[in-house]
Amino acid sequence: MKFAINRLDMSSPDAFADSAVEAEALGWHMGLLPCNPLKVPDPYVSLALAARATQRIHLGPLLDNPVVRHPAVLAGSIATVANMAPGRIHMGIGSGDTAVRFNGLVPATVKSLEAATIMTKRLLLGQEIEVGALKPASLHNAIPVPIWLAAQGPKTLKMAGAIADGVFIRVGCDPQNIKSAWQSVCEGARAAGRDPADIELALIFHTAFSTDAAQAKLIGKAIAAGYYEYSPFLFDAPGLEWSGPDAHVLREQAYPDFHHHRDPEHAGRVVDFLDDAAADAFALHGDWDAIAGQLQKVLDLGLPVSMVLPHPVLPIGSEVHYLEACAKNLINKF
Repeated sequence: MKFAINRLDMSSPDAFADSAVEAEALGWHMGLLPCNPLKVPDPYVSLALAARATQRIHLGPLLDNPVVRHPAVLAGSIATVANMAPGRIHMGIGSGDTAVRFNGLVPATVKSLEAATIMTKRLLLGQEIEVGALKPASLHNAIPVPIWLAAQGPKTLKMAGAIADGVFIRVGCDPQNIKSAWQSVCEGARAAGRDPADIELALIFHTAFSTDAAQAKLIGKAIAAGYYEYSPFLFDAPGLEWSGPDAHVLREQAYPDFHHHRDPEHAGRVVDFLDDAAADAFALHGDWDAIAGQLQKVLDLGLPVSMVLPHPVLPIGSEVHYLEACAKNLINKF
């Protein structure tokens, strides 16, 4: 089992590169970073420095989007990095919820995300694309780069199965939600004449580490709320109910949303009306033994998971060095 981390040090490009070196030494297989022009340094500058500083770890964005950046920009930027570390770079694309909303824009539709992904892939393969200019568009520094799509809705998952090299599934921990998501990917692949076995599967789990079980579960409720505000249908399979005020109204108390509020305990208190089962359905939570047990139950479903991404959601003031602690206490168990 391989493990990815998308919370390396993003305070500066140099810090990101240093963090990637540490992650590589600790046994992480993939180092990722979010793409929000208003919140973090330019991701491709950071990735380039990390590519130069490392030898084995795979690197890429999780995730960029075709709303803030045109597909030609996506292709050109990731190709620049990939030429510095051939075989160790991937492109991660999604609708771009948070980064897009920070700019007052609308996330990509499934159709526009599909079109942008296809254009990005074709440019990276060195193909010419008719765009209505004097000459077809082509990428001067083209290099094949695997494209991973992040998805949770069935339509996006099917589209990912049809065109992506890998898929980051982010639907929480509920077995039925996970199995249904992978089934959608497989349906999309088969409809496009592809073998699902050719698509890499990565599972993203928001991970609330704390030796205080109650604290971890409270943060787990905030994580569950984050899923509900964007994809309420995910509450159906585990049989959960949203028994409080409208989620989008409550979000005003947890800016910019329940997944990204700086104080996840506060966000959890805002939605403490949720049943404890909500935390179980959408988060890995507790100490490392508890988290390992919860992860093992997911892996026992028998899906062809090639990568796990335990995304850290830690209480304010936590002194845990997550990069090292997770590597020693979770990765080493798998």
